[in-house]
Amino acid sequence: MTPYSSDPPQLRKTLTVLDGFAIAASSTAATTSIGIGLGVTAAVVGAHLPIVMLLAFLPVLGIAGAYGRLNRVEPNMGSAYTWVGRSLGPWAGFLVGWLAIAATVVFLAYTTTVTGSALIQLAARAGLHGPDPDSTAHSTAVGLVVLAAVTLTAVTGTRTAATFQKWLLVFEYAVLLGFCGYGLLTGPHPFSWDWVNPFAVPSAQALAQGLLLSVFCYWGFEATFSVNEEIHDPRDASKAGTLTLFTMLGLFLLGSFSFQRVLSVDELADNGAQGLAFFGERLASQPLAVLPLVALTFSAVASLQSGVIPTVRGMFAMGRDRTLGPLWLKVSPRYGTPAAGTVVIGAIAASIALVSLVIRQIGDVILASVNAIGIVVSLSYALTALAAARRFRGVRAEEGTGAFVRVVVLPVLSACALLALGGYLAWTFWDSADHFAVSPDNGWFMLLCPAVMVATGLVAAAWAKWVRKSPYFVRGAAARTDQEPVTAT
Repeated sequence: MTPYSSDPPQLRKTLTVLDGFAIAASSTAATTSIGIGLGVTAAVVGAHLPIVMLLAFLPVLGIAGAYGRLNRVEPNMGSAYTWVGRSLGPWAGFLVGWLAIAATVVFLAYTTTVTGSALIQLAARAGLHGPDPDSTAHSTAVGLVVLAAVTLTAVTGTRTAATFQKWLLVFEYAVLLGFCGYGLLTGPHPFSWDWVNPFAVPSAQALAQGLLLSVFCYWGFEATFSVNEEIHDPRDASKAGTLTLFTMLGLFLLGSFSFQRVLSVDELADNGAQGLAFFGERLASQPLAVLPLVALTFSAVASLQSGVIPTVRGMFAMGRDRTLGPLWLKVSPRYGTPAAGTVVIGAIAASIALVSLVIRQIGDVILASVNAIGIVVSLSYALTALAAARRFRGVRAEEGTGAFVRVVVLPVLSACALLALGGYLAWTFWDSADHFAVSPDNGWFMLLCPAVMVATGLVAAAWAKWVRKSPYFVRGAAARTDQEPVTAT
């Protein structure tokens, strides 16, 4: 085994604020979220997508403020893993880092299948009929080829990847703005005030699940903080994250209103992974109708690549602390990137995608994956927000009440909201079943996925502490004693 180095390698500073935005925006994958996530969410909350998307944005905005402030005082590619470890303890910090890895691997696995489905749909539009786009097996087989390609592209450098993603984003957003804007103006379904009435959502469980699904849609803005050591000015990472989040809000609200103007709730829920293609066909004839499907394909490809990049950077930071093995510290002398770790993450995601073949329909894979990710992301976000609140609790004396509200009060309220949502949804999953079955309709199965992520994180933390004897588990306690309260400069 390659020994750890006392002077770990450094990555090259090649990124600008626009590159950080491209990586974060590709990670949030607005086109994929609109094209697929809105249908999944509509199946839960009915015709209330706009208000659910807006309500979910509020706690995420509080979380973004915590990320930005922490990044100002300590830019580190480990981001929440490092920050939570310093403020709340190494076990909590390691768990946050682990959950980010696990959630992204699951995301990469299901996005591989979604990408394959989109490509099969494109081939069918071109007259090449064959595989079934709703089949998990067929779509995964095609998607694995794309996953391999984008993994190799990520090896060549974040600058190359970011440039590629910027061009994809330009096309995606042009298509989204054009079709959603046209649908908003011409859709046959009249606007209803119930669309923005949270009290009209069918049930408390539906509201909680819909909010967590929407939180998942915003998830990914923090990807820019994972490359903050490769950005020329680390403060640009905060700018890129905030810009990404408000861009996503605008796109999601536009998409929500437009989809409900054009499609009924049943049409949204029934079309699943083909929702954006169905939306395009309602608004235009061929060949223009295929453009939303092309945009979805581009978004899925970009999100695959942008999912690999921040995950490997986070594992690089964990490798520096010896909480993970030295494999994650290997930097390619040619490209200046953690090439070995990038390839391994791609391989792990491919393996998980193959395991998901036990679920035959893509819509079921998406629902199970998104719910699991939503719960663990809410936990991870909440711990990061609480870490910021504890670290900056003395800011009122130096910067006043306004700063205290921004960096302590709002993050704490956001954390409480996300913990309440995740806890309530976990309880309803547990209470809704009396036997186990591999199905998104089975509450115990839906709860098993996030439970496995948390349990494996605790096991891996114990291994890092007592077998690897990582100094992270010693430094964390010392850092909390020596450095708090900490205020930004």
